[in-house]
Amino acid sequence: MSTSSGNSATRSMTATNVQRASLAVGVVFVVVGILGFIPGITSNYDQLLIAGHESGALLLGVFQVSILHNLVHLLFGVAGIALARRASTARNYLIWGGAIYLVLWLYGLFIDHDAPVNFVPLNVADNWLHLVLGIGMILLGVVLGRRSNATSGTV
Repeated sequence: MSTSSGNSATRSMTATNVQRASLAVGVVFVVVGILGFIPGITSNYDQLLIAGHESGALLLGVFQVSILHNLVHLLFGVAGIALARRASTARNYLIWGGAIYLVLWLYGLFIDHDAPVNFVPLNVADNWLHLVLGIGMILLGVVLGRRSNATSGTV
């Protein structure tokens, strides 16, 4: 057994809860991004556009998506997976990612969903999901990040 694989095994065994949460959130976002490209899981797939409010594709028949929207989910997920390597970056991903989702929720509330400014695109279901994601991610980052710091003795 090489030294590097031993270190890798040790690191994975000592992952903190905030790292696990970041990894799990990242994996979910990657899966959602992929599902947005699968006909049947995404209804009206023939109406999937690159971007814009005219995209009629609906993930799970509810959430309006476009190619851009799906790619954002994929990139956001990859970021969560990559940042899960360290407790501090995992915590920041969850807190700042959650803040981004709360801003996106506010954006979705105040824009006209039938206007070009809705370029991602977003619908009412997306807006409420963004609120739940934002609050959930921030809570995970704060609560689990605090426990991680208490366990390691850092502040």
